[in-house]
Amino acid sequence: MAAFTKIFCSTILSMIMLLAATCLRAQSTKGKLYDPNRPADADIQLAVLNAAAQQKFVLIQAGGNWCGWCIEFARFSKADPEIDSLIRGNFIWYHLNWSKENRNDSLFARYGFPQRFGFPVFIILNGAGERIHTQASDYLEDGQKSYDRKKVVAFLKNWSPAAVDPASYPGQ
Repeated sequence: MAAFTKIFCSTILSMIMLLAATCLRAQSTKGKLYDPNRPADADIQLAVLNAAAQQKFVLIQAGGNWCGWCIEFARFSKADPEIDSLIRGNFIWYHLNWSKENRNDSLFARYGFPQRFGFPVFIILNGAGERIHTQASDYLEDGQKSYDRKKVVAFLKNWSPAAVDPASYPGQ
């Protein structure tokens, strides 16, 4: 009985320690857009599968938690009902980390080195995982401290699945 109690207590203690470690990790990234510890390649593959199943595209926002413009785009987009709806209705939105902790070099190489445009940079993948567009964010800014609503709406509409579907253009 003493051996069973020892094993039981050891198992419970191990589970508590694992739970505590998981909670600490979750707290360290809670509220942050980018997680340098995420397996980005696997996450993007899953996003592509979900996008294909939902007849959407993947909107990759590349940047980092250090990037004020990255944080502002997320805030701006979620605060505007039309922009939020355009993103949720047409895209699976993924935040691809680029930081000193994890530069995700192989993914940035795969997508044509979009970091050359600065951050954030937006990469759109179709349902097959093919890059169909890269967008520098400075073209979407309002020249002040945020983004231009009309430019962001146009960007999202012009790169939605319906916009690039040949069936949307009769006679083609």
